[in-house]
Amino acid sequence: MRVMIALVAIAIPVAIYNFWDTGSTSSAAPPTTTTATPAQKKTAAPQVAYNPLDPRLHLRELAASQSVKYEAGRNIFTWQAVPIEPLVASAKVPATHWGPDPPPTPTPPPPPPPIDFKFYGFANKPNEPKRVFLQQKEDLFVAKQGDIVKSRYKVVQIASNSVIIEDVLYSNRQTIPLTPK
Repeated sequence: MRVMIALVAIAIPVAIYNFWDTGSTSSAAPPTTTTATPAQKKTAAPQVAYNPLDPRLHLRELAASQSVKYEAGRNIFTWQAVPIEPLVASAKVPATHWGPDPPPTPTPPPPPPPIDFKFYGFANKPNEPKRVFLQQKEDLFVAKQGDIVKSRYKVVQIASNSVIIEDVLYSNRQTIPLTPK
């Protein structure tokens, strides 16, 4: 109970301090006046510098706004009226696409490189498999069916006038005809 009384006793002065308006401070800016000479003080009212936050009534500005004649079509909420363009009905309505864009079509893989062997002939001994003679640039190779040449090309089938070679890296098969001498 004593604790409650002590808390209330502290809270009341704090609340009074926070909400009491002593009038010594103000959030509005004080009007700025210019100093006038004694001759000006006798003839005219004191001049006040223009302040857009000044809450006083400005009769000249009020009279200027009252003299504006409002006409039909003028928007009084904007500084100047924006000309309204008439709508032109189009003959053809463009097709609209509903939903998300389709995914782009994937680019096709590049074609495999050509197999640049030349088939010069074959050797056939009894009780031995056929062997072919292949040339690539200046290199000569002798291979039988199922052999892999240059760690990349496999001899798939040997015929009397052609040989089928497969590029193992690209899974590309190519028939190479017999090259005349």
